[in-house]
Amino acid sequence: MVRTGTGSGAQSAGGRGNIKANIMYKDPAAWDRTNSFALVSYIPEPLAGFLDRMRQELVPDCFLRAHVTILPPRPISSSPGAAWDLIRWLAPQFAPFDVELTNIEVFPVSDVIYVNIASGTEQLMKMHGAMNADGLRFPEPFAYHPHVTLAQKLQPDQVDELTRVARARWAQCSYSKTFRVEQAVFVQNTRNFGWIDLGECRLGHDDAKLVGEFTDQVVL
Repeated sequence: MVRTGTGSGAQSAGGRGNIKANIMYKDPAAWDRTNSFALVSYIPEPLAGFLDRMRQELVPDCFLRAHVTILPPRPISSSPGAAWDLIRWLAPQFAPFDVELTNIEVFPVSDVIYVNIASGTEQLMKMHGAMNADGLRFPEPFAYHPHVTLAQKLQPDQVDELTRVARARWAQCSYSKTFRVEQAVFVQNTRNFGWIDLGECRLGHDDAKLVGEFTDQVVL
């Protein structure tokens, strides 16, 4: 869920446009970090670029990488290091699998616009059930529903029009809407830099690696 660029530098023309896809905000100061963590799997190109552009059209100030959420954002009751140890111990127990994206839907209570998932739902549910444990356990406000978020925190009068736009754009997508989930990425939210990557695990492999720094000092 790392940002792909800054608001002033991101554009949506051609390919991924001028989105600075390789710029990731890593290792902010300890005081900037919050006790909010998630586990995601980034969607590969070229589908990711198409979804990124869709999201930026719907919510212009959103520059997050397209992803499927395995564990929705939550505070953790352990240290980040202990939570990471659990993730890298569990990830090798799951084999890579395919996910197929289908139609555009809207969650009725939150008004979140999202892309629904067909195949791959069962595997994501199993991963969520296993990972939602120990220090990562959290009573989520909504039942886990695998999906790809396109727009959230909308005003009520925006939902119908943005849903119409999202469905029209999605119908224009010429890329394969099936992709392989091969990795899980542990991410942390910050006050000023959005989400940052902390660690990456390949499913079915015992070769997890850190890509950021852990700190036990977080802003609650």
